[in-house]
Amino acid sequence: MANEKTVEMRLPSLDDLFSSQEEREDAKLKRIYEIPLDEIDPFPDHPFKVLDDEDMMNLVESIKTNGVLTPATVRKKEDGRYELLSGHRRLRACQLAGIPTLKCDVVEMDLDEATIFMVDANFQRSRILPSEKAYAYKMKLDAIKRQGQRSDLTSAPVERKFGEARDEIGNQVGESREQVRRYIRLTELIPEILDMVDNGVIALRPAVELSYIPMII
Repeated sequence: MANEKTVEMRLPSLDDLFSSQEEREDAKLKRIYEIPLDEIDPFPDHPFKVLDDEDMMNLVESIKTNGVLTPATVRKKEDGRYELLSGHRRLRACQLAGIPTLKCDVVEMDLDEATIFMVDANFQRSRILPSEKAYAYKMKLDAIKRQGQRSDLTSAPVERKFGEARDEIGNQVGESREQVRRYIRLTELIPEILDMVDNGVIALRPAVELSYIPMII
């Protein structure tokens, strides 16, 4: 009599049957952990200011009372540390509150994906300074252009591609391509003049014109 072999079959779970592929992939990527603050590094050249102002003190008190309600988002670095994509204010509030860890989503992203995510997440803030917009738009534009270079095999003029990227950013934030260009131009200003723009001493368009004047230091 021939030997009978038992074949073990794995039936799909209800989650597998009633969730989309995108949801299943998202579930694989997201992991929530309590990560020590001293293992988390800020995003390189993070353009958004973290101030110890009244709003920060209110956040500190909220975290002391309720904890961190919305996890920050980090990605794992090659050296085993974590890079903060969103949650710089929450991390600072935990430091001020004396809380040693931060609740975090751990995601897998390359540098360009992480840059775009960081900019988009921080644009949820209620108040954004012109200098913050300027450097955030520039970082996102550069990331989008790099992504296009990896996948775009056409011979379209480079300036048109830059314009399309500015259109993409503008559509997402409700500003025109030209307004996005103006903000990015502010990154050419020296810090002292950029501070004057942030403080309302110089308006956006005059500041853009000043950016074309060579500064003698």
